[in-house]
Amino acid sequence: MRHQWHALLLPLLSVSLAFAGPADGEVGRLTANLPFKMVAPQPPVFPDRSFLITEHGAIGDGHTLNTSAFAKAIQTCAQAGGGRVVVPPGVWLTGPVKLASNIDLHLEYGALVLFTRRFEDYVVTDAGGQRVVVSPIMAVGLENIAITGHGIIDGSGDAWRPVKKSKMTATQWKNLVASGGALNPAGDIWYPSKEAMTPGSLEWMRPHMVQLTECKRVLLDGPTFQNSPMWNIHPLLCEEVIVRNITVLNPWYSQNGDGLDLDACRRVVVYRAHFDVGDDAICLKSGAGEEARQRGRACEDIVIRDCTVYHGHGGITVGSEMSGGVRNVYADNCVFLGTDLGLRFKSTRGRGGVVESLFFNNIYMRGIPTDAIGFTMSYGGEAPDEMPGTDEPEVTIPPVDEGTPRFRDIHFRNIVCNGARRAVRLVGLPEMPIDGIEFADITLSALIGFECLYARGVRITKATILPQAGSVFNIADSADIVIEKAKYPAGVEVFLKLSGRKTGRISLIDIDMSQAGKDVVFERGASPDALLRRSRSRK
Repeated sequence: MRHQWHALLLPLLSVSLAFAGPADGEVGRLTANLPFKMVAPQPPVFPDRSFLITEHGAIGDGHTLNTSAFAKAIQTCAQAGGGRVVVPPGVWLTGPVKLASNIDLHLEYGALVLFTRRFEDYVVTDAGGQRVVVSPIMAVGLENIAITGHGIIDGSGDAWRPVKKSKMTATQWKNLVASGGALNPAGDIWYPSKEAMTPGSLEWMRPHMVQLTECKRVLLDGPTFQNSPMWNIHPLLCEEVIVRNITVLNPWYSQNGDGLDLDACRRVVVYRAHFDVGDDAICLKSGAGEEARQRGRACEDIVIRDCTVYHGHGGITVGSEMSGGVRNVYADNCVFLGTDLGLRFKSTRGRGGVVESLFFNNIYMRGIPTDAIGFTMSYGGEAPDEMPGTDEPEVTIPPVDEGTPRFRDIHFRNIVCNGARRAVRLVGLPEMPIDGIEFADITLSALIGFECLYARGVRITKATILPQAGSVFNIADSADIVIEKAKYPAGVEVFLKLSGRKTGRISLIDIDMSQAGKDVVFERGASPDALLRRSRSRK
């Protein structure tokens, strides 16, 4: 009787996304008046017809495998010219689902799509010369596709993921080990099975949960995406992507449990999304190494607005795979609560690529365990955790080549953080300093203040930096730095510490340093001549 009612009601309730005029206006508003030119992505439009998966044999009892029913419903809808494939309330166990062009996979309230834990239902395939496991949800070379509604998509990632002992409490670890699986020889990493410990095995090659490759006009609107084997949502080489109103969840200890990874994508708008994940929440990438540089496909024309991130390694992250470049990014009105690092930028020698024309406005943070804003060009390698001391040896500077990453023309305005370990950490490379970074109207409270190593062309205007100890600003081997109208807590030990023989052309403008124990300290070969000018140094 229930399905009869669905059959009667669907013609009345089914709504074509052709009504997307308001959505077009909304996306248009979110992409208007940007500091770079961007053509707003258009949402997909579908015919006004719907197909229930139950009409193709699906049973939502949580143990019947519905892989065939999903495939038949999608195929029938595609053959009819497209429309909406409807997943009604229930627990729908299934193997991998392959989308088709002109299809909206729609999850009603109460629908849980649960991907099987049986590894035999996942096959290994070739993708660009690499062996990969097919993803639970996949689309390759499609146009006009969507995943919408208010249901939940669960990737059964706990059947795939290793877990590090250091990421769990003693009780959690004890219970996990008692549940079965296998431990590595050191006994500090748990695997779901011995097979999962073997490189190259199917169990070891964890898939991304939602893999969208070379697709155009993509909409993700409404569902919860959770418990992914690897990254949660991975659009790769996609164009015209709209992501809104989604929730992305992974356990905080989930290895590589990213939220949304936009990889060499163009014309993307992400808004009103919530993330609570085990790795980077919103991540911008463009591939790694020579192949990505030759492809020359940047991640570009990206707008991120009105998003909330709870746990994650980074609230918004750029890199580390950015060999194709990242440019024209605008993020506005986002909140990070307890995120490991707020705004995160990472790369390393050998990656190459140019990251430029990035704008971050109105970002609000609280309880950040590391850096509110952090740059490192030594990701995965040797990066100084603290600034160089007076006895720091000279470093050997390698030549600049195509593998040298470049970060430049990046702007931060109205950034507020209540509590972090460090306010700002800019660490470039001696052969390629971070260049052209602007901070305006920022207020950051932290244990440690603003640190800068291997940077040039940094301008800091109307910044309130509130460290609990040490110096407000610590600048090493950097040049062409302007600090204007900065505020700091009374009684701070040092306002500005300069170090390194390559530090020079530092300007202080309209700053009262009389409330600091010392105004400027020179260390590790820094010359007093490095200070180009002072204005209102002491009352």
